[in-house]
Amino acid sequence: MAFHQSASSLDKDYPWTSSPLISSAPMAKVAKPELAVAVSKGGGLGFIAAGYTSDNLEDLLEEATQLLKKGDNTLTPAQANPADPTILPVGVGFITWSASLKTAIPALRKYPPCAVWLFAPPTGFHDLATWTTEIRAATSQRTKIWVQIGSVADAVEVVTHVAPDVLVVQGCDAGGHSLARGASIVSLVPEVHDKLRELRPKARNPIRLVATGGISDGRGVAAAIMLGAEGCVLGTRFLASPESLIAEGYQKEVLRASDGGVSTVRTTIYDKVRDIHGWPDSYDGRGLINRTYTEAVDGLGEDENRELYLEELEKGDRGYGPEGRLTTYAGTGVGLVKRVMPAREIVISIREEANQILGKALHRSKL
Repeated sequence: MAFHQSASSLDKDYPWTSSPLISSAPMAKVAKPELAVAVSKGGGLGFIAAGYTSDNLEDLLEEATQLLKKGDNTLTPAQANPADPTILPVGVGFITWSASLKTAIPALRKYPPCAVWLFAPPTGFHDLATWTTEIRAATSQRTKIWVQIGSVADAVEVVTHVAPDVLVVQGCDAGGHSLARGASIVSLVPEVHDKLRELRPKARNPIRLVATGGISDGRGVAAAIMLGAEGCVLGTRFLASPESLIAEGYQKEVLRASDGGVSTVRTTIYDKVRDIHGWPDSYDGRGLINRTYTEAVDGLGEDENRELYLEELEKGDRGYGPEGRLTTYAGTGVGLVKRVMPAREIVISIREEANQILGKALHRSKL
């Protein structure tokens, strides 16, 4: 049973997808072409992480182009979107405080992705106006602009300065980087939804909402749709897929962890020990608690903590876990991730579960 959304459904922009739209997050150093392509081949929308720079973006998009033609489930641009066969059925995500727009533009012009996801501008969302203008010009308006926000105030600023096609509404349960202070999608999605209707009551092209943060299964997807989203982005769930570029020790921790509200924490210490600097002051990252965090809380100095972290890297997979030190970003939904599955199967199974729930809800509403 498929749950059919309104006429503004995202499947018009991404015709190979099925409703509700399920996307994979552009997780830095994790979400490479293999993961993005597998998600899109499952009827979702996979995002490639350009990461902290844009230096090898053309190579990544070329790799995605080749992967789309391989395997039992090919999905060439012509198959994905017959009306515009030059657009790749994958997206690209940029951490905009560090990535280079100038470097990215030639690659986007050569291999136009269906969507570009913009995240974490250095001084404010007005920084993204140039990104949006130049990307749309480089791809002749064919690439849709997604902007990640974490508050109602962010949403208002983005609508004012950027006019995106999609707002990625990220709740505080998300793993990895997001606003240090924020609400869960339970309140954030409907409040952003209502604010957009207030700001743009008669908009011919409504800005679509996609929810992310703590969603790991079809129940979470169904709930987000009922809250006002048209699709969902999952990050932590896709860490437990063979296509994710993570260490075995990292993946085992994702499968082991439970009670994510207790076993994870929001902090900046995992960036500091890895010598990653430059995130805007309002951001931090959620990861599984380990000795890097607990000893920092107990007073261990940052320099010593960094030295111990570098030593732990020599242990490889043994450096993960509560008694380890290696960064293990994950959201509060980590306890719902029980087994490794191919990314394509994750998309299909979660979408089917969500549609069953939404179909039952629709049936009950008609009684």
